[in-house]
Amino acid sequence: MDSAATTKRKQYKKLLESKDILIGPGVYDGFSARLVEHLGFESGFISGAGLSESALGMSDVGVMGLEENLSRSRAMVNCTTIPLQADADTGYGNAVNVHFTVKQFEQSGVSGIMIEDQVWPKRCGHMKGKNVISREEATQKIRSAVEAREDPNFVIMSRTDSFATDGIDEVINRLKAFESVGSDLLFADALLSLKDMEKVVNNISKPLAINMGFGIRSRSTTPLISAQELENIGISAVIYPRLLTGAALTGMKTALGILKESIQTKSLIERPDLVSSFEEINSLTGIDMLNELEERYAHN
Repeated sequence: MDSAATTKRKQYKKLLESKDILIGPGVYDGFSARLVEHLGFESGFISGAGLSESALGMSDVGVMGLEENLSRSRAMVNCTTIPLQADADTGYGNAVNVHFTVKQFEQSGVSGIMIEDQVWPKRCGHMKGKNVISREEATQKIRSAVEAREDPNFVIMSRTDSFATDGIDEVINRLKAFESVGSDLLFADALLSLKDMEKVVNNISKPLAINMGFGIRSRSTTPLISAQELENIGISAVIYPRLLTGAALTGMKTALGILKESIQTKSLIERPDLVSSFEEINSLTGIDMLNELEERYAHN
């Protein structure tokens, strides 16, 4: 009988092989991971940027370490039943370090791991000032990741940020090198047009994932493109790593602004439309299951 982790990994691989594009909202804590599952999404993408920003209060520039990433990823796995893809940045070192990074993430129960080809400390893929390691070194790191996994269903997602430094042809060359050493899922970050994305799809054989950032808000780098348009050109998966962090920040700013107004005007302002209820929060965070356990193990 398969373990829960293996079952989710098989499910994840099946979703990636489907003709339908896989939607991966970015998750960064128990709330967001549970909510993505609760609303019917079939998988989630653990956003390294979201983890760094929410847990450490630091931008996505390589401040977060392996253990901080691992512990939070493990917690999200433990409170959900859908596959979650982890973001391991550059793998926290060279090809040898990647070997052990993959083993630790696999043991955490995530369904896959993403490794990118930036130099360390890395930067968010949509920031200026990115640099990448050589194609040869990057390929060896992906090879190490593939060979380190014990479960063949554990998805190795290989990301290149080389568009910003070397252009679309180098993106294709790197992704072809990554698939040649066994990568399951390819990822070209910060492409600037649908035409570029289509060119990449037409020159690789493995599934391609694309980053749509906030999902419902444009940004200055990759244009906002619908999931249907991406599916039409052969994209296999799309992630939205900034959607929930951006929405959460806006929601918190709005609520705090209203509270501040209430205090300054010495008036009562009630806005239940902006705040989830006590009951809704408890329901989302497993109160029924916890109550059942309390009843089961109650004693006099």
